[in-house]
Amino acid sequence: MLKDVVFIKRFILRKLVTLGKIGGSHTAIFNLSKGLPNHIRGNRKGQKAIKQAIKELINERLLLSKQSTDEQHVSINPNKIKEIKDFLKL
Repeated sequence: MLKDVVFIKRFILRKLVTLGKIGGSHTAIFNLSKGLPNHIRGNRKGQKAIKQAIKELINERLLLSKQSTDEQHVSINPNKIKEIKDFLKL
């Protein structure tokens, strides 16, 4: 499961960087799993790994969390861009 969590974290960060969701531009949490392979997001174990990956990214302050329109939204922390690029090997 640890391998899946690292894969999911990289996937989410790469997706947010590509979409430009940095700082003030944010997206709802339920959008983060869109595009993940079906074998990950299509079962309970995968859903648990996705939630764990998102929680870890927020706790590591790589993602900023914001409550917006009754949903939790996230964006990339602009102060952590260098760490994120190192993690993604960009």
